Amino acid sequence: MIYADNAATTKMSETARNTMIKLLDEAWGNPSSLYTHGQKAKEILEKAREDVAGVIGAAPREITFTSGGSEADNQAIRTAAELGRQKNKMHIVSSAFEHHAVLHTLNRLKKEGFEVTLVDVHEDGIIIPSEVEAAIREDTCLVTIMYANNEIGTIQPIREIGEICRSKGVIFHTDAVQAVGHIPINVEDDNIDMLSASGHKFHGPKGTGFLYVKKGIRLTNLIEGGAQEKGKRAGTENVAGIAAMAAALTEANGKMEETSSYVTGKRNKLIDGLSKIPHSAINGDSSNRLPGNVNFCFEGIEGESLLLLLDDKGICASSGSACTSGSLDPSHVLLAIGRVHDVAHGSLRLSIDEDITDNDIDYIIENVTEVVEYLRGFSPIWRDLTEGKKKFIL
Repeated sequence: MIYADNAATTKMSETARNTMIKLLDEAWGNPSSLYTHGQKAKEILEKAREDVAGVIGAAPREITFTSGGSEADNQAIRTAAELGRQKNKMHIVSSAFEHHAVLHTLNRLKKEGFEVTLVDVHEDGIIIPSEVEAAIREDTCLVTIMYANNEIGTIQPIREIGEICRSKGVIFHTDAVQAVGHIPINVEDDNIDMLSASGHKFHGPKGTGFLYVKKGIRLTNLIEGGAQEKGKRAGTENVAGIAAMAAALTEANGKMEETSSYVTGKRNKLIDGLSKIPHSAINGDSSNRLPGNVNFCFEGIEGESLLLLLDDKGICASSGSACTSGSLDPSHVLLAIGRVHDVAHGSLRLSIDEDITDNDIDYIIENVTEVVEYLRGFSPIWRDLTEGKKKFIL
């Protein structure tokens, strides 16, 4: 099997797995308890907080542990919205190709009286900072722009957008779920006020994540209960899972440059190979993207059929976000960058990591090429295109 869907989830690293198993046996106490066994768990929890904070250039007190990126996105956006409501600032700026954890939260807020402006995303999959600036108003309480897109992998000009927000006194949040552990991030240098991350995207366990919140911003609770996480996220902490997440992030950060160089080389080889398929196109900028992300559209086919046939050949891939891969609707991300419905339906996302080999890349290129040709062989859309009844788009 060739696993090429790391944007959906990653396999736990040996370091993370060993950390988790060890602590499940040795530190299962409640970190809120005063006795020794509980305090041992507390020490492990706070060490994990220090480690996570260190990777992104934050202070430990600015890290709140969550169940993952979706919860962190929700809490960040809800926090900024509540602070805005208190000041009668009820306007939020975001983009049209955010993760649904962001977009669906914004839709809920619209029903509560907030106004949302979604800036355009251009064909290269990059947001233009000046357009974000133009969208900010006197009553804007939040700008939320993802660090790197979860489908097409394009990396956004976060530092410039953050600088604009800081100059205008507007809270800036970034969904960095796809970016943390894969590209360098420093919340101070990048002018970030709030950042969301998820452990299972960088070889940590599922059900773990964190939210960075700059000192001075008071979080709004999503979960009420005990006083865990400074009273802002109730529920006994998953100490073993959090420590495993911190171990995975520390490991990923330590070898980031080496991993990025290796994976980028394999990514570029994959892009070159798939580009040779007639009437295909890469989605988003070919170089300003995450090291392991490759996303293509192939005219005249359906992405679901492509995925099933690739699975039969031992290749695990995706047609878009893992959270909506069961949907028959075309990707909102691809529509946002200007792909028409017929083309967007024929998309393929391959997200690779450091386990990939040259032989794997060759196998993927060979089989994607064969499967696309096979599917086009009995596609009525492809027949209409080749007979001139419809015009090619790609």
